[in-house]
Amino acid sequence: MTDRHHIYLIPGFFGFTNLGDLRYFAHVNDVLRDEFARRDLDVVVHPVRTWPTASVRRRAQRLVQVIAETGGDGDEPIHLIGHSSGGLDARLLVSAGASLSEDPPAERIAARVRSIVSVATPHFGTPLVSVFTRRLGGRLLQVLSLSTIYVLRYGRLPLSVAVRLGGLLVKLEDRMGTGQDVLDQLYGELLDDFSDERRVALDEFLTDVGNDQQLIPQLTPENMATFNATTRDDGGVRYGCVLARGRPPGLASTLAAGLGVYAQASHALYATIYRGASRTPHDRTVMPSYEQVQAMRAAWGEVPDPRDNDGIVPTLSQLWGEVICAVTADHHDLIGHFDDTEHDPPHYDWITSGSGFKRREFEALWASVAHWIAVRGIPSAGKGAPR
Repeated sequence: MTDRHHIYLIPGFFGFTNLGDLRYFAHVNDVLRDEFARRDLDVVVHPVRTWPTASVRRRAQRLVQVIAETGGDGDEPIHLIGHSSGGLDARLLVSAGASLSEDPPAERIAARVRSIVSVATPHFGTPLVSVFTRRLGGRLLQVLSLSTIYVLRYGRLPLSVAVRLGGLLVKLEDRMGTGQDVLDQLYGELLDDFSDERRVALDEFLTDVGNDQQLIPQLTPENMATFNATTRDDGGVRYGCVLARGRPPGLASTLAAGLGVYAQASHALYATIYRGASRTPHDRTVMPSYEQVQAMRAAWGEVPDPRDNDGIVPTLSQLWGEVICAVTADHHDLIGHFDDTEHDPPHYDWITSGSGFKRREFEALWASVAHWIAVRGIPSAGKGAPR
């Protein structure tokens, strides 16, 4: 038995792994590396390049391939950390009878998994995806993906883009107009600011987003009920979750976002997607366990309302296993996409939610994840948990 462990960071449906010098998990990777080194644990962290919006099954198959190529010796334990829908990929990989791959054998890889950490994962679905299942949903998803990448590259969207994108989402939410011309124009404006070399990589990524969007309808609350009924937990794997609860849009969040024109335009965009994520059907309300209730009360002083969310995923939908950490943050704050341009490397906020989540909270969150894996996933002086 070896003392080396492998951690795989799995991005969500907005997620890329690397696009040139842009890295989805850059800040997470740095903190985890330092935390495990401080604990004198031999841990190798691997960001996973997967299909951005392909089905959970196809993404889980890709995860198997990546682990087979990079996972070291056959007995080295594995830990999976999935942001957003990446947590579903991890759950499916270890589920008995998933039949993901014979070459490499998925069952052999699944047998090495010791723990799964889901970070703001829509285990019970998110009503926001209904926006992307409409006629213009595919193009809208491409524009929002490109917007996220743009912010990480340049620090903020052009003000005109932020304003028009927010206005378009309101119209789509109210089922007004087509918006095709506006989406095409926004897409072209954002892409024009990248170099020719980077456009090649972006074009490949965004083509994947356009060609295969099977993941999106799978994330509705109704379809996730089916996923949960057919995807069984592995008794030899520890399951933990990180919960995010954004500030509900209102006076407090507006003031916290800042009074600048760009901040307010970006916050208006957040308010629109927050409302879309708050519409969980009454018959899909999640019932937390006693331990989960206690963890949420310790963090927030109360159990979140079914309408509470992080701008993408309802907070109660993120529950699966032990609650490792529960924070006030938006969906991308958790992976380091918040405003802190003074840090080296700088953090850039994907959207202005007014959550107040900063570098101190970010480091504490990922220190908690590292501690949980070290204690729960590596419970015996570096040895893997028995299966």
